[in-house]
Amino acid sequence: MIEWLMLALFFLLLIAGVPIAICIGSAAMVTMMMVLEPLPALTTVAQRMAGGINSFPLLAIPLFVLAGNIMSRGGMAGRLITFARCFMAGLPGGLAIVNVVACTLFGAVSGSAIAATTAIGGVMVPAMEKDRYSPAFGAALTATAATTGLLIPPSNILIIYAVASGGVSIAALFIAGYLPGLLLALCLMLVAVTYAHRRGTTGGDITVDLPSKRRALVEAGPSLLLIVVIIGGIVGGAFTATEAGAIAVFYAWALSSLVYRELPQVALPELLLRSAMTSATVMILVGTSIAMSWFLAFQDIPATVADSLLSLSDNPLLLLLLINLVLLLVGSVMDMTPAVMIFTPIFLPVATQLGMSPLHFGIMMVLNLSIGLCTPPVGSVLFVSCAVAKTSVQKMIKPLLPLYVAMLTALLLVTYVPSLSEALPRALGLFE
Repeated sequence: MIEWLMLALFFLLLIAGVPIAICIGSAAMVTMMMVLEPLPALTTVAQRMAGGINSFPLLAIPLFVLAGNIMSRGGMAGRLITFARCFMAGLPGGLAIVNVVACTLFGAVSGSAIAATTAIGGVMVPAMEKDRYSPAFGAALTATAATTGLLIPPSNILIIYAVASGGVSIAALFIAGYLPGLLLALCLMLVAVTYAHRRGTTGGDITVDLPSKRRALVEAGPSLLLIVVIIGGIVGGAFTATEAGAIAVFYAWALSSLVYRELPQVALPELLLRSAMTSATVMILVGTSIAMSWFLAFQDIPATVADSLLSLSDNPLLLLLLINLVLLLVGSVMDMTPAVMIFTPIFLPVATQLGMSPLHFGIMMVLNLSIGLCTPPVGSVLFVSCAVAKTSVQKMIKPLLPLYVAMLTALLLVTYVPSLSEALPRALGLFE
């Protein structure tokens, strides 16, 4: 019953408004002290937290966070929006499609859903409102589209999953995320086009001549080149994901300061401080989650859960659906980082026994938990989008419903069609 006590204590602290890292650490520490002597329990928690974040791959996270902040401040978002607008705005539902494409592109270069929501939403939601889209729909579309950057590399959460899984290649995960990320974007675009058709919104009278398109491509080209440099270098073996983070920081700074000239040097201390605070939050979440994961393994919980699930049915389709339902519930009340660190050791053994590869499971899990970022009561991206669009969650619920259906459709396709996750890594020799 000790695991139920841990769970109850965690949710009690969470409901009381305690920060989630402290909820996780306190629940692990208190229940560990009920099994071990107090001093060994406290020592074990400290050791697991320190050892958990003492990881070279995790060093990539603060670097990509800093690179993302530089990109948000340095003019890349505006150029990517202009690029998407030049080529997409004339389509049915044009501005809504531009929103999705811009969020996908910016998420792909920054790796941050919140950064994409802030940078793209601040421009696109007012533009969509002028074209007869409601602010609530604009905010809902931005929030859901911003999650595509968690699948399309570079993605911090894929790095965290690689650490939690204990051996999945970061390069393989990065490549595996492309098709599911693009599938998610396509599903959201279909909803946007349907919405525009029903509201009589076509994208306005925007027409762009060839020179303007060429100019937009030239200006956005260096930002898009970052994706090629980072992913090409990792897949080609030129550098690791951590080294790629350092290259991304230098590239983003050089592009923003020397080429676009929109990043003043006086802004760097603020960006460094903001990146340090974000990275510290992620690392404390990782540390406490690893401590809790170790205690769950010490109590043999993953094996117990695996046996329990496998005893319910021998149908892999049903069991994968059940795992997805549990993760959807978890994602609605827990941040992605601790959810990945805690539930990967629990559900990954079950998935592998069902014939699912760790690579496929990781992409499914990240896509699943991405939906939680747009779901009350914890959805951070949802609330950021509300603030950007100056609307409320209550007004966003109705336009969010068809977007949830689109995300769930993408999730089911990724879950039951392994080639969506495995085809590209296998073609590049990153996955056997």
